[in-house]
Amino acid sequence: MIAIKDKLVSRDLVDKDFVCNLNKCKGMCCVLGDQGATVEKEEAEILEKVYDKVKPYLTEKGIAEIEKRGVVVLDKDGIFETPLVDNKECAYVAFDEKGVALCGIEMAQRDGLIDFKKPVSCHLYPVRITKYEMYDAVNYEKWEICKPACTLGKELSVPVYKFLKEPLIRKYGEGFYEELDRAAQHLNDAKKED
Repeated sequence: MIAIKDKLVSRDLVDKDFVCNLNKCKGMCCVLGDQGATVEKEEAEILEKVYDKVKPYLTEKGIAEIEKRGVVVLDKDGIFETPLVDNKECAYVAFDEKGVALCGIEMAQRDGLIDFKKPVSCHLYPVRITKYEMYDAVNYEKWEICKPACTLGKELSVPVYKFLKEPLIRKYGEGFYEELDRAAQHLNDAKKED
């Protein structure tokens, strides 16, 4: 683990390589699973405000689910998350002509309709953050459907933390990222000396 203030970061963020490869995985991280994406309280408020601008990008089933259950739902632990369609895909998923799952929120943002990119938990994937009383645990989640991303990351020599530079800064700030980068350089230098 790498300790940066009140965050404990898994070494996998430095040691493993990762670059999303949507052509291969088809965005299945937004379709498979048994729960929606975690949404922070402030993000839930934003989703309430921007929903009408995001709605045209969504599937009929996604719209129906959101309008039935709300822009976010509470899980059994009282944490906000995105609603799911048929307990599978995120209600905010849109599909392109090749069947690739895309984020309707992000599509609205790219088209300049809203400023909000998407929930930070989605932006950070495959990193998952678990909040404890004294610290945040920042872990790399390995999932079979992401094998193409691991392969591409290895080919391009891009560690997880570098692939996720923008969302890590979004979540924790520039200072955190700079400290993580320095720690990664130090660990890589130590490996070369061995």
